[in-house]
Amino acid sequence: MLMAFFAGGHCLLEGVPGLAKTLTIKTLAQILNLQFKRIQFTPDLMPADITGTDVLEEERSTGHREIRFIQGPIFANILLADEINRTPPKTQAALLEAMQEYHVTAGGTMYNLEQPFFVLATQNPIEQEGTYPLPEAQLDRFMFKIVIDYPSEEEEVTIVSSTTSVDEPELETVLTGEDIITLNQIVRRVSAADNVVRYAVRLARATRPKSKDAPDFIQQWVRWGAGPRAGQYLILGAKARGILRGRVNASIEDVKSVAHAVLRHRVLTNFHAEAEGVDSDVVITRLLDTVQEPAVRM
Repeated sequence: MLMAFFAGGHCLLEGVPGLAKTLTIKTLAQILNLQFKRIQFTPDLMPADITGTDVLEEERSTGHREIRFIQGPIFANILLADEINRTPPKTQAALLEAMQEYHVTAGGTMYNLEQPFFVLATQNPIEQEGTYPLPEAQLDRFMFKIVIDYPSEEEEVTIVSSTTSVDEPELETVLTGEDIITLNQIVRRVSAADNVVRYAVRLARATRPKSKDAPDFIQQWVRWGAGPRAGQYLILGAKARGILRGRVNASIEDVKSVAHAVLRHRVLTNFHAEAEGVDSDVVITRLLDTVQEPAVRM
């Protein structure tokens, strides 16, 4: 999640209830000193409930009437879209403009969002009744899809012990919004050699079943592959990972490390894969073993 923040990207978190997805996001907002707002996505949620709406106001003393825009919860630095797949695609689409263009349009007027702006969405993988699949255009706006699994036994012991006592952790601000914006610029200035960029592009192109670069198993298992934005996020994620590890360059190993998070929601499997128990993570793991690393040009 920090890599996404430093690279200026949005995150989709998937995990069963009770794994502290919401708590993690709220904690990050506090230590980064950013304005945090939460939207609980429900089937009856409307786009105006997210972006805001125009209201007619009358001044009692003069009787003067004017239309004023009331900002919705999207006007924040960190927006938690909780259970985003419980609302229809029409309402999900209200986030598209904000996530890509960093502004919203209401009543023909454009309103800019304060920077930095991050959308962190959660979805529950086990409850399918009453949910709506996220459209490909919506999924593609998320830099990472992070799958949160159950903790290990020792981790769970620590969690239970720390959350059932009277002691509460004290959070301290470590970064401001201005610091995050500066880090966004620093990440983009990190160098990525030609062979690293070429490898990221090869990975993304290899996921497309109609591409001549696609291996046989991609044509057999994949219905829809990753677009050019995947290559961009592979490199940005690799650069952010390099920064977090004290380096000023992105490596092929960095690209491989972020590949699952960047590609798993962009590689859509078909019914052949489902019948064989193959999901996107299996496909990506096999891709990493198949796609050759480009030679370093001297």
